[in-house]
Amino acid sequence: MTKDHGPSIKDDDTYEALREDGASKEKAARIANAQASASQSPSEKGGKARAYEEWTKDALYERAQELEIDGRSDMSKDALIEALRKN
Repeated sequence: MTKDHGPSIKDDDTYEALREDGASKEKAARIANAQASASQSPSEKGGKARAYEEWTKDALYERAQELEIDGRSDMSKDALIEALRKN
């Protein structure tokens, strides 16, 4: 029988299965609660942002500026992409 984990866990069966598979309490709770919500689908891919290669150099520079990447003013487009991916 499934244990009741209280109001913070929305799907006790999923939570227990994830914990038995070695997931942390936080991760198991996050996934179990997302699966219990009709508005969320945790197995689907996340964002729909375009690939950095499709961005302009100016847009890449602005993003690097937001993330405070050092040396961005001297970087080429490829270098900006690499720095953004590492960050």
